[in-house]
Amino acid sequence: MREQIYVGTRGSKLALAQTNWVINQLKERYPSLTVETKIIKTKGDKITDVPLAKVGGKGLFVKEIEEALLRGEIDFAVHSLKDVPTELPAGLEIAIIPRRESPYDVLISRRGDGFWELPPGAKVGTSSLRRGAQIRAARPDLQIENLRGNLDTRLRKLKEGLYDAIIVAEAGLLRLGLKDTPRQRLPFDMMLPAIGQGALAIEVRAEDVELKESLQFLHHAETASCVAAERAFLAALGGGCQVPLAALARMEGEDLLLEGLIADPEGQKILRSKRKGSPQMAQEMGRELAQELLARGGQEILARVYGS
Repeated sequence: MREQIYVGTRGSKLALAQTNWVINQLKERYPSLTVETKIIKTKGDKITDVPLAKVGGKGLFVKEIEEALLRGEIDFAVHSLKDVPTELPAGLEIAIIPRRESPYDVLISRRGDGFWELPPGAKVGTSSLRRGAQIRAARPDLQIENLRGNLDTRLRKLKEGLYDAIIVAEAGLLRLGLKDTPRQRLPFDMMLPAIGQGALAIEVRAEDVELKESLQFLHHAETASCVAAERAFLAALGGGCQVPLAALARMEGEDLLLEGLIADPEGQKILRSKRKGSPQMAQEMGRELAQELLARGGQEILARVYGS
């Protein structure tokens, strides 16, 4: 490992917590290493008053960081994998996938109500079309309200009474040391998570072989297989945040179990299925699952959403 490296990240508390976790692992492994963090503001950070689905485009939270990586201003970047498009700029690669944190979505309510105990008409805050569609399918009597901002902003808005409940990724709470926050895990059969939720991605220049080898100790093969299946599913559907898509892969013994979902934004039509097979077939499983859901009506949902 070289003596000094530069790491690029967004400036939110969560992004910095994730990056600092990686840095601490590196310093423990390489005690003489000097690491400098470079905070880079992305388009997604600058536009905070518009739902992400309306902003459009891919890579809203990574593009500017990738540009800095290509210019050589940083040596690697730490991302939330769910923010990283399936197509990367030429010359870059996701070299390392650390062990995944919890992939669950959780509900945090102001009065401590669980999801099924929320009163009709309760305001539930989320900026995610995926979450919104699945909430509407389960409880059409709830009112979905747009909620943007980093995790502490969302928790503050809940406390101020702007929402009766919010739905966030449990991984964010755990990485910020908020494990004691009262919350309800939403089961996967009701709320399938975002592709890559709970996983980190370390992105490097493809030519930087020495750095990739130095970081290899952080790689978790099981997590990498799972997210490979999920991202293959996303890639086959064209990616993007304008359509409610979800997928989760988990190991069951020696097999990989992949579940995927396509929904219309209103939650009136939820297409869902699963595949089970060898982890070595992860990407093929993702593509096959996407093709099945497209044939069952997913193509019409995508055409309607992108055509509107």
